Amino acid sequence: MPEGHTVHHLARLQRRRFAGSPVSVSSPQGRFATDAELVDGRVLESTDAHGKHLFHHYGPDPVVHVHLGLYGRFGSRTLPAAEPRGQVRMRMVAAPTTRPCAGRRRASCSSTPRSTPCTPASVRIRCLPTRIRIAPMPASPGPGPPLAALLMDQKVIAGVGNVFRAAALFRTGLDPHLPGRELGRERWERLWADLAAMLRDGERRRPCLVCATPIACETHLARNLFWCPRCQAA
Repeated sequence: MPEGHTVHHLARLQRRRFAGSPVSVSSPQGRFATDAELVDGRVLESTDAHGKHLFHHYGPDPVVHVHLGLYGRFGSRTLPAAEPRGQVRMRMVAAPTTRPCAGRRRASCSSTPRSTPCTPASVRIRCLPTRIRIAPMPASPGPGPPLAALLMDQKVIAGVGNVFRAAALFRTGLDPHLPGRELGRERWERLWADLAAMLRDGERRRPCLVCATPIACETHLARNLFWCPRCQAA
């Protein structure tokens, strides 16, 4: 599954490639065809990301909301490009590259973003630590949802993912089975700061910590596989 830092990387990359230019938008698969017509030929003004949600802002009003789901991805081709193959829900074309999105679980376009159920503003509210409320501990707290479950709940916090959940809980010394209602403001703020730092750091692929060799990457069973070619040579 594409994690939050991947989606933020896509937002910056697409902003560099497409912002400020008219973009041809189509739906080879057909499921996004009606909404694609609303933005086809418009100028892409900006892109941004909140958690695992990606937004394309077209002037003056329409916003395309993208959630890649479990297997969604963006691919890139240099023009002239062959017709896309596979389940490509949305295809964006603007010189000098074309970016189809294959296997995307959700892509929607709204010309009235304030009335749509998922806008950048509504997603941002869920992501900001100052807007997340921690309920006071009741007299008999009971088990309640544990931290491990809450960190994977998109209604609570978006963009963490399984790897960052495990790392953040370890780095902050928190029991994954701790009921969320027992966390408290101080520990929550420490956990949030660590998650934010790791997500930013995760956008930069570092060399091997043992031998300084650049880390290799390939797609394996629809997920990214990383390894050190020197330390893990065949």
